[in-house]
Amino acid sequence: MTAGSALGDRFDVERPIVGMVHLPPLPGAPDFDGDREAVRTRALEDARRLEAGGVDGIVLENFGDAPFYPDDVPTHVVAEMTAIATALTDAVDLPVGVNVLRNDAAAALSIAAAADAEFVRVNVHVGTAATDQGILEGRAHETLRLRDRLEADVSILADVHVKHAAPIGARDIERAARETVGRGGADGLIVSGPGTGVETALADIERVADAAADESTNADRAPVFVGSGVTSDTVSDCFAAGADGVIVGTALKTDGVTTNPVSKERVDELVTAARAAGSSD
Repeated sequence: MTAGSALGDRFDVERPIVGMVHLPPLPGAPDFDGDREAVRTRALEDARRLEAGGVDGIVLENFGDAPFYPDDVPTHVVAEMTAIATALTDAVDLPVGVNVLRNDAAAALSIAAAADAEFVRVNVHVGTAATDQGILEGRAHETLRLRDRLEADVSILADVHVKHAAPIGARDIERAARETVGRGGADGLIVSGPGTGVETALADIERVADAAADESTNADRAPVFVGSGVTSDTVSDCFAAGADGVIVGTALKTDGVTTNPVSKERVDELVTAARAAGSSD
């Protein structure tokens, strides 16, 4: 593992709030509207609103590119996302992460390294999942070796029983969490509900947090993030259940619609609720 890749070192707060920049369809995607500059402008506007609202990090994701390539996106997607990621890291003073849907960890890691981003999200890092893109297999062995070859100071944040999918095999969520860290080498874990914007079960947060603690051999255990359905009304419950941070997309968008622009007012509301939850501990 590259020195300094520990995810907990990326943020300046104890319980980080990470906001999503959901990209509109990129060039080459079925719904791309032909205006490349508008895509980049929207990404920058969303990122700046998130920063102004007080989030502690940002994840850039090609959300508008559905239907997604299962494992390997074309080079033009990598090129577009690298250009946008570079613009974001230049524009905001926050840790930036990259997620290339559906499960192209190599592309995400390469983009992050080139754009000076600090972490990636990998949907299926270990194990196998049945998804709407077909069967996806984790490539932890390739991802960690690529990080070393690139000498990239980039953390790996990996999903446990990722949303929009069903795990293949009889691995309960605790075992999946332990193996994602212990055998897969992930720096942090994400637990989510069954779909985008769907609330994450508090029992699942507790189980993953307990498993992360069990796998740890020192105080620097892998942090656990909640990856879907977090709102200003539920963020305190997520922290109480053992979450170390939250990743929020839908709740921060205008009218609570995932594909809408970021609403600074909604960001303010959630950040205020999260900070209040932290101060009440």
